[in-house]
Amino acid sequence: MLLAGRKILVTGVLNDRSIAFAAARLAQQEGAEIVLTGFGRGLSITRRVAEKLPEPCPVLELDITEPDHLSAVAADLESRWGRLDGLLHAVAFAPPSALDGNFLHTPWPDVARAMEVSTYSFAALARACAPLLAKAGGGSVVGLDFDAGQAWPGYDWMGVAKAGLEGCCRYLAHALGQQGTRVNLVASGPLRTIAATAINSFTSLQTAWDRSPLPWDVTDALPVGRAICALWSDWLPAVTGEVIHVDGGVHAVGAAPAPVTSAVGRDLDPVPAQVR
Repeated sequence: MLLAGRKILVTGVLNDRSIAFAAARLAQQEGAEIVLTGFGRGLSITRRVAEKLPEPCPVLELDITEPDHLSAVAADLESRWGRLDGLLHAVAFAPPSALDGNFLHTPWPDVARAMEVSTYSFAALARACAPLLAKAGGGSVVGLDFDAGQAWPGYDWMGVAKAGLEGCCRYLAHALGQQGTRVNLVASGPLRTIAATAINSFTSLQTAWDRSPLPWDVTDALPVGRAICALWSDWLPAVTGEVIHVDGGVHAVGAAPAPVTSAVGRDLDPVPAQVR
């Protein structure tokens, strides 16, 4: 089994359609032991969702912006397992004022909140868990991204936060590499998760995937979950500081596929239109 005996912490599970849930379920199927986290009003929801996993698992309280919560989770995992083989940072948030065309009008406190939750917390969680990861021989830290190489209308300050997350990933990979810890991000295409419902312009993001070289299903988090599990495994031992795109290939093309005709008039399969 790919993850036999691994001990893994998964944040961000709020329903069974989330990327985090898909990763947790697959990890259990591949032999891992899982602990989930939740906080506030979502804590009871996460506990109910944990019952839907192949093996119901513990749920710890974690507000990722609270240092005391981070310390308490690390202490629990120390006493529970004595080590940590992998973790998933699947947490992001931006106030409505930071999304959907408000970029020029978002006040700094709302920008700061988006950056704290969506960017800084990645480093904070990794820092809190670093000693446990070291005890596992290094372990693997994985975060969730949405391609920050370009501007997405309506994504606004969350896009800036994701760009910061990508930079944070590289610096974390450098900082934790000496203890053997790998740090990577998985950049997913758009999926109809709870996070997506907070973005009124989600439909416009979704239509951008009309140019996807491979079919993309906005209801299927399984491909992203598989990539996360691969990063938790031993199969990518020298990959760190990387952003792995699981988006059907949209990041690699600049225009929607268009049918072309060969010199003898036979229709060919659609190929990406040339960008001039």
